[in-house]
Amino acid sequence: MTPGGTGPELAIHEIDPGDAVTGPALLALQRASYAVEAELIAFPDLPLLTESLEQLRASTATFLGALDGDRLVGAVSWFRLDDGTVDIDRLVVDPAHHRRGIASALLDALAGWAPTHRTVVATGSANGPALALYVRHGFVSCGEREVADGVRVTDLERGAAPGG
Repeated sequence: MTPGGTGPELAIHEIDPGDAVTGPALLALQRASYAVEAELIAFPDLPLLTESLEQLRASTATFLGALDGDRLVGAVSWFRLDDGTVDIDRLVVDPAHHRRGIASALLDALAGWAPTHRTVVATGSANGPALALYVRHGFVSCGEREVADGVRVTDLERGAAPGG
């Protein structure tokens, strides 16, 4: 896949946040991505926005990274719950690469990488672009909750991905 029809092929593969090069690149990508969400949902205290490199490296989540050439431009991480459900922990895309299909490519890759009967994710209720992305990928809202004063999160889920 070539996001936006330009540049080198997008390569998606498992990445290790503990790697000396990957960890800092992932942390910078995450901070840039969550800065956009923090603005969209008017909540500058997003926990993953302030995560340290040590905290990121200590994560027990599995990570897939999207590379455009040798540049990390997106990532998704998840946990497999006891019942087999895939719980998406984070989905981040470099803001300079938004609207190029990277988040969709990561969700598609995740469905193939970690087939499951159910996938869950949560995002800020005021994050219209993220909500639209998840709906396009078959997720449906299964609830909303307040996580801070005036800040709401929408929980979404989908069954097995087509072909999965």
